[in-house]
Amino acid sequence: MARGIDNCNPGNIRRSKVRYQGEVRPSRDPDFKQFESLAWGYRAIFVLLDTYRIRYGLDTLRGMISRWAPPSENHTDVYIRAVAADTGLDPDEPIDTRDARTMIPLAAAISRVENGSRADPHDVEAGWRLFQPEK
Repeated sequence: MARGIDNCNPGNIRRSKVRYQGEVRPSRDPDFKQFESLAWGYRAIFVLLDTYRIRYGLDTLRGMISRWAPPSENHTDVYIRAVAADTGLDPDEPIDTRDARTMIPLAAAISRVENGSRADPHDVEAGWRLFQPEK
């Protein structure tokens, strides 16, 4: 099983001082966060991408993925192309991180790139319900 799925962290969010709802503390993984369920892990993806937009002004797929998967650790351009292909999103068009029709496929695509398998849509949608963004 892929590490991200085993950790219920489909985005492979690294350990940090930031605390998320549903996070298992302390994480038993030395590098990545662990969550109580995949739904909580998907919620963390939504929270983090929303934070990228609000706090850092990263409102495009290219901007978000470049921070999520920096070139120092990843083939960022390949990652961006894979997510764009999965979602149909233009890498340079603004993304509304409060829109389920955009964000659910985006989180599923990130999970596929991170874990090598398709996300269960029920888990992604459950994560969105936990996120419950306000417009």
